[in-house]
Amino acid sequence: MEFELLWWHWIVLAVGLALAELAIPSFFVIWFGAGAVLVGLVTLLVRDLSLTEQLAIWILASLAMVYAWFRVFRTNRHKTRIGMAEGEVIGEVGLLVREVAPFQRGGVRFQKPLLGAEEWVCIGDEAIAAGERVRVVAIEGSILKVARSAKGET
Repeated sequence: MEFELLWWHWIVLAVGLALAELAIPSFFVIWFGAGAVLVGLVTLLVRDLSLTEQLAIWILASLAMVYAWFRVFRTNRHKTRIGMAEGEVIGEVGLLVREVAPFQRGGVRFQKPLLGAEEWVCIGDEAIAAGERVRVVAIEGSILKVARSAKGET
């Protein structure tokens, strides 16, 4: 007696794999479910596929989709800018809008947005009154460290 998989068996398998993807948040199992949908559709259209042919189509389609997924979303293509912003921010001059003192946060505003924001929280090693020009000397997490700007520096 030969075991036969019908088209709807593949669709049920696809739904099961999609549900498994919800339980296993790896975004990997879903591609095997998509392969099962493809085999279900092919089996619906071409009715005389053997079990071996169906399994071969499922494995090849699933692996092709996994390969395409990782090819499109390679880790080196989608890098964050953490640690890379220092070069474009250090030395920028802004206007202090809230006074800053040691152990007291202030606020600094820039003419052009830095990394998407015009105003940043800042800290400083000395007390600086609001309204003075300051220069960015370091980045500490999401807070800028500032110092008094030299006269004539813009």
